[in-house]
Amino acid sequence: MTGNAGAGAPGHPARVLLVDDHPIVRQGLEQLIDAEQDLTVCAQASDAPTALAAVEQERPDLAVVDISLAGSDGLELVKQIRERWPAVKVMVLSMHSESVYAERTLSAGAQGYIMKQEPPDRILHAMREVLQGNVFLSDALRAKLLQRLVGVTAGRERTPIERLTDRELTVLRLIGAGRGTRKIAQELGLSVKTIETYRENLKRKLHLDSAAELVQYAVRWLQQESGG
Repeated sequence: MTGNAGAGAPGHPARVLLVDDHPIVRQGLEQLIDAEQDLTVCAQASDAPTALAAVEQERPDLAVVDISLAGSDGLELVKQIRERWPAVKVMVLSMHSESVYAERTLSAGAQGYIMKQEPPDRILHAMREVLQGNVFLSDALRAKLLQRLVGVTAGRERTPIERLTDRELTVLRLIGAGRGTRKIAQELGLSVKTIETYRENLKRKLHLDSAAELVQYAVRWLQQESGG
């Protein structure tokens, strides 16, 4: 399957940076992309610092970023790429439910969101749409955003998860993945005291009474939204 990616130098394939902390995922994506005449992988990264260095050096046409990165926050990475290199397009490819993360990634500056469970051809189509300057979303999410735009859901009360800030959601995800306070602080480059404040905010917003309840909630939530 070939197509016109709509980016890159004339006659040259669009250059793609892959950012995912699972080597086997990067390898599979590289094989998928490099089989296309109009796309090529120019670099790979497993975390935010490596990804930022790769963007600086390679100046890809498209960065394909996962939300969950070892020692990094995918949402923050999207923001940093878009702020520092506005010409680089960003698409999120993640196992996490679009109902939770898609709008947040768009607000962060991404131009597309697609889940890893989608067929390979669909993922390639999403990349080409973003490269052409379009926003790629699933039909279900497009319908949801359109309803919100015309006021159909304007009176709906936001869920507790929707009321969380991006950073609070990241901390909740890391708690659900089994990280302790010190580990979360280390991964996000924040102080232990700051993470403790986030944990208190999470308990308040999610109506939880104890640290144990927060951990239980986070584990259940992460399993549900990851399709587990």
